[in-house]
Amino acid sequence: MTATADAEIQVLLSVLDAQRRHVLGILDGLAPEALRRPVLPSGWSCLGLVQHLALDVERFWFRAVITGDPAVIEALDDIDEAWQVAPGVSHTEVLDRYRAEADLTNAALATADADTPLAWWPLHLFGEPHLHTVRDVLLHVIAETACHAGHLDAARELIDGRQWMVLT
Repeated sequence: MTATADAEIQVLLSVLDAQRRHVLGILDGLAPEALRRPVLPSGWSCLGLVQHLALDVERFWFRAVITGDPAVIEALDDIDEAWQVAPGVSHTEVLDRYRAEADLTNAALATADADTPLAWWPLHLFGEPHLHTVRDVLLHVIAETACHAGHLDAARELIDGRQWMVLT
């Protein structure tokens, strides 16, 4: 880790931030019932996808894999299926959790170096890691977040016809 922010990390975080804004922006104004409605035969909802991004993506990759936070690693088994939002969990809790995890990621990487190796990896679950540095993880998370932002675009259009960005 360096004392100041690595320029490459800052650029990658700005790209990730843009994708995070897309995720939240496409859902803006959607009623809580619509956020919970399954939109595909597999049963996932927009809210479930955001919870997945908060817990399985931001929390897992950055607070467990990159920082090796023991409390986060220990808590990974507490959620059986991040894609399913419990009935007692409000939509604002899920959206706020996503924002909070993004803030924690940004703080954790504020002084990171792109070539820093992973702090932890669950070999027992996934075998040898296919990503090896902070750079690798950031690029992976950017791609996954962008992919899920596209899923949310399609879901929102199916729900009420709204489109995020239409280029003509």
